[in-house]
Amino acid sequence: MIYIGSETILSPNGNVVDCFKKIAEKKSGVSKIPGNGFKGESFYCSMYLENRPDFNTLAAQTIEQLLQKSKANLLTEESTLLIISTTKGDLSKGFENAIISPAKFLYEKFKLKHFPLIISNACASGVMAINAAAAFIENKQYQNIIVLGIDMITDFIVYGFQSLYAISDEHCKPFDNDRKGINLGEGAGAVLLSASKDVFTSTPVCFLGGSSSNDANHISGPSRTGEGLFRSINKTFNSAGIKTEDIDFISAHGTATVFNDEMEAIAFNRLNMQHIPVNSFKGFTGHTLGAAGVIETALCITCMHENKLLPSAGYYNKGTTVELNLIKDAASATINTVLKTASGFGGCNASLLLQKIK
Repeated sequence: MIYIGSETILSPNGNVVDCFKKIAEKKSGVSKIPGNGFKGESFYCSMYLENRPDFNTLAAQTIEQLLQKSKANLLTEESTLLIISTTKGDLSKGFENAIISPAKFLYEKFKLKHFPLIISNACASGVMAINAAAAFIENKQYQNIIVLGIDMITDFIVYGFQSLYAISDEHCKPFDNDRKGINLGEGAGAVLLSASKDVFTSTPVCFLGGSSSNDANHISGPSRTGEGLFRSINKTFNSAGIKTEDIDFISAHGTATVFNDEMEAIAFNRLNMQHIPVNSFKGFTGHTLGAAGVIETALCITCMHENKLLPSAGYYNKGTTVELNLIKDAASATINTVLKTASGFGGCNASLLLQKIK
């Protein structure tokens, strides 16, 4: 059995408790940033507007908060590994050092026994990092693994998405007919995976399984048939011995781009999951890139503990060719088993399953 918990978030929308409460009340962390885009264009994002931390400070603070929910000396044990999930890392250190520099900082600051493993595979990085952590533990290479997901908004990232005409000039609307694109976000999230539930100070949940698949469709566009995501979810279900009817809630990637939302909807329908409650957190947190899978997994675990479905922001009218059961308002529900999905540039797709301890 692999356990996952000690869920932690540090973001413009607050910590994990703050984020959960605000999302339940439909309070978004996304706001208009005037004149900071390419050629002075305005855009919407979830960004620290005051007391903005630097990359290393945010990373360290997130780990420190997670450690308060777990065994105190966990990081300095031989059996513990730190995995960092990020798309661009700390670009203030330059392109050559952007990803390795934070890893060196954390290695030295926390006196780690092992140099951190870095997973950077576009916006599927967070879910893939959690899946990699579980595989290491299952193969008895480590007893405990902390997965840290972190990304910060920079001009390079904003201009890049603007060049793809992917950024919305209003609050994003995942799966809605009038969606215009993404809202970027920044922040960090962390979860602890372990072979023992004794390292947690509060009740964890079980990691049932996860997998990834690449549809090899296009450098920035997913398969129009949802093939990569379909294969990933199907593999995850088969490895965990789970069926569609066992799923209580789906946390989709839900970027509010035309191709991503349609692809996910098709994949879910191909797996006969169109009736299962589904949401996207992106309208509240923004798209936090390499941190998204970790932050959203932390929110999923909180949903399970609270037995509450959280809404998807900006959804009013069906915007996909097939049906989905989008959550419009927070609602109490028994949530025993959750599917989390993620997709990214280069055709990468990933999925994982969480379940309450029986």
